[in-house]
Amino acid sequence: MTNTQEPQNINISSAATAVDAVASAAADLKLYDTASHAVSNFTPIKPGQVGMYVCGATVQSSPHIGHIRAAVAFDVVRRWFERLGYKVTFVRNVTDIDDKILDKAAAAGQQWWERAYIYEREFTEAYNTLGVEPPTYEPRATGHMIDMIDLIKQIIDNGHGYVVTDENGNPTGNVYFDVASWPHYGELTHQKQTAVADAASEVADAMGPSVDNTGNDKYNPVDPADMSEDKHDPRDFALWKAPKDSDPLDARWNTPFGTGRPGWHIECSAMSHRYLKDMFDIHGGGLDLRFPHHENEMAQTRAAGYDSAARWMHSAWVTAKGEKMSKSLGNGLSVPAVLAENSAWVVRYALGSVQYRSMLEWSDQTLTEAQSAYDRVSNFIERAGAAVGGQPSREEIVSVSADDLPADFVAAMNDDINVSGASAAIFTAIRSGNTLLSKLADRVDSDVAKDEVRAVLVNVRAMLDTLGLDPLAEPWVSEGAAGGAAGAGADSAEHTALDRLVSEQLEERAEARKAKDFARADAIRDALGAAGIVIEDTPQGPTWTLK
Repeated sequence: MTNTQEPQNINISSAATAVDAVASAAADLKLYDTASHAVSNFTPIKPGQVGMYVCGATVQSSPHIGHIRAAVAFDVVRRWFERLGYKVTFVRNVTDIDDKILDKAAAAGQQWWERAYIYEREFTEAYNTLGVEPPTYEPRATGHMIDMIDLIKQIIDNGHGYVVTDENGNPTGNVYFDVASWPHYGELTHQKQTAVADAASEVADAMGPSVDNTGNDKYNPVDPADMSEDKHDPRDFALWKAPKDSDPLDARWNTPFGTGRPGWHIECSAMSHRYLKDMFDIHGGGLDLRFPHHENEMAQTRAAGYDSAARWMHSAWVTAKGEKMSKSLGNGLSVPAVLAENSAWVVRYALGSVQYRSMLEWSDQTLTEAQSAYDRVSNFIERAGAAVGGQPSREEIVSVSADDLPADFVAAMNDDINVSGASAAIFTAIRSGNTLLSKLADRVDSDVAKDEVRAVLVNVRAMLDTLGLDPLAEPWVSEGAAGGAAGAGADSAEHTALDRLVSEQLEERAEARKAKDFARADAIRDALGAAGIVIEDTPQGPTWTLK
């Protein structure tokens, strides 16, 4: 049995280190809690620090848009904590052993660990491409077997679990949680005993699984181990599972309660406790994990003698024609397929365009609106940067405290991460900035006017950065993923070449206008327009953007 190894902290949050103290705005942050069904003030367990554990992928196959929506949603939550000045410890696990992984690997002629690693890398690439910050720790389930075995021992010793034995009294490898012994079971998702706080939670409750709405759950098929006749109670669930005959020998671990492998739920209890210790601030995940995964996780963690998360948050689904996007239902869109038709910035904007608890309907219109948003954002940033003589540095953007951002943006983010309201605040600021730009040439106090434009530019980019969308930040700059973002940061070879070609055309157009050859000037503009390039005449000269 391999000893557990602590993974390195692979991400030091730039925003958290840039802001010296927690912003005053943090006092007004309110977040929803699945267990209480209410929005309430957030108070960290440790002053100035936030611990978050978000369930990551079961790496059985390629990521689709539904998977990545949850990652983007909690990335925005994390980024807001960082902008408020908190030091965030963010843990996102990898489930790298599972029935589906074993079965699909066998069908494909792969080693199970080979398949898991291939798709773990695909998920990592998708996260990176869409600007999701790396977690502080990203533990794999297979690296924490000792933690899980120790946790199961504690549950058994505390009288809340039992080992199944054979006719000779020998342990079979099956261990179950004794739900009847734990009177608190159901506190996370027992919908009949809680009040609905708002429309979003009402929709989530109707669509999301719970103790009161188990039924035939097509999104969470029942674990075969949980259908065993050896259980004392139908509600009991597997903590440890005896191997199937088809399971490879290297997918089995020896324990005091028999050879086998972990149940799904025990993995997150063990890993969250290892990296965040006792009670931590937030446990997050997709709505489909609310029951049975998180309900069972909460029960077994507390039954082992540890505190569970202080607050549970769940992101709603991406839907296609009202149905949850899911590979098993045949309506999942792979991330590479979507990125082949749209820039990564546009896809991220679309995925984060509504509050995390709201269902996101995925359609061509969703992406069209996201592209339009990019055009407006990049056009303003480019024009403003040209007007003030250059773009503010990334260091300056990152260092902007929440207390210095526009009040309407802060209020929206503090209202349970209302990104729709936050986006509205960004475009309000852009309209204000465009108005300032249009009047810049007429202002006598040109230095003051430029300072005003620059202040708006800094705020717009800092607000976008809070949503992971500053076009002059990574990964958009290095990868060219935003489609050639504005200003000094847009230095991809393609953008540089295009800029030179368009600039030559604009110089020729300017000469034609100077010579009063307006027909020639209009012809150049129309030719550029036909090629997908929009020309805008400003007091500082013409600018161009892609349609």
